[in-house]
Amino acid sequence: MKSNQLVAFGGVLAGIGVALGAFAAHGLKKVLSSYLIEVFNTGVQYQFVHALAILLCGVLIRSSLTEKSQKYFALAAICFIIGIFCFSGSLYALALTGIKWFGPITPFGGVTFMLGWGLFVFAALHNKEVNQ
Repeated sequence: MKSNQLVAFGGVLAGIGVALGAFAAHGLKKVLSSYLIEVFNTGVQYQFVHALAILLCGVLIRSSLTEKSQKYFALAAICFIIGIFCFSGSLYALALTGIKWFGPITPFGGVTFMLGWGLFVFAALHNKEVNQ
């Protein structure tokens, strides 16, 4: 993905995270139990943090000194996107529907978040001038 696409997509996901947080605080308070509100809010929290990480990856791709680091920042961002859909998405679905089989999807999202952070660190460590 191109850096401007990642910045835009991260911004969209952050904005949706804000909207979902407000929805949980105001629209779901009377409908869901406090436990399910907490589950939903965990999804919002992780979505928002990783939307900011996607934004950061987009900015770092633009300023990276090596193609290798650009590639790995992009891969990290893709992992963060997959993680948001799997981790946060499964928590939203679980909270809103009560269907338990969404639960096993959540750890897959968590693993992709961890993989993304590993790729992020790898990219940062390889973001140096070739002659250094």
